Amino acid sequence: MDLTVNIGNLKLRNPVMTASGTFGYGEEYSEFVDLNKLGAVVVKGISLNPMEGNPSPRICETSCGMLNAIGLQNIGLKIFLKEKLPYLKKFDTKVIVNILGSTSDEYIKLSETLDDAGVDGIELNVSCPNVKKGGISFGTDKKTLGRLISKVKKSLKNVILITKLSPNVPDIQEFSKEAEDAGSDAISLINTIPAMAIDIETWKPKLANITGGLSGPAIKPIAVRMVWEASNAVSIPVIGIGGIIDAGDAIEFMLAGATAIQVGTANFVNPGASIDIISGIEAYLKKKTINDIKKVIGGLNG
Repeated sequence: MDLTVNIGNLKLRNPVMTASGTFGYGEEYSEFVDLNKLGAVVVKGISLNPMEGNPSPRICETSCGMLNAIGLQNIGLKIFLKEKLPYLKKFDTKVIVNILGSTSDEYIKLSETLDDAGVDGIELNVSCPNVKKGGISFGTDKKTLGRLISKVKKSLKNVILITKLSPNVPDIQEFSKEAEDAGSDAISLINTIPAMAIDIETWKPKLANITGGLSGPAIKPIAVRMVWEASNAVSIPVIGIGGIIDAGDAIEFMLAGATAIQVGTANFVNPGASIDIISGIEAYLKKKTINDIKKVIGGLNG
């Protein structure tokens, strides 16, 4: 049974990856998950300098999901290279680093340094304010997004470039095509959806930041729709994210056109979710007498 998939020139042993921000830097989950069995580890977003993030409370449960307003807290590039990447390199798994910045120069510096450090891929987080553009997000301004991707792609020598698209755009197909035309090797979607929750006893927001990003099963139908739309607009691989809890969810995304998937919120519920999903995919293929996972990709009938 062949579970391998290709993201650009990067071959993964299976289509199951971890979603940035839900799996730490890999080491935190290594007690529960054999990292060698994963298709890839996508680490928590990294910025040039450490970031403290938002004040607490930063996470709360909602119906069929969770809200988070972590605020991109991370240890910064220098500490990641010194303390986290060496540990990950002990494993036979692909390492993809999610990066964030407030200017193109910051993204380029991160990309070049990580490329030289020997990671396998870069995932562009394009939800951060572009301060030189008066706060416009890279991910919601098509021309700005295209320029950023093009600059980062030109700065890379050895690694693949994945662009993580925002769901908060009027036409996901246009933004997907922009990413492809600008040189991205793949796109991943969706990121969390802006939302909020209120405590009816205190009449206060449940998050100190008031609003946060909604993730989990509640957003899965939206994510599946966007993956289907994106995969019909581009020829590069699409990586599906959003509410994937079990193998059935993963298969649904792949039928919609996803080449691979990322497991996010499920990691908080079940630390071994990603491994369970890999086993579940194998069982599904066996039941359907399918010998190659690639036969499932884009297989939607309708």
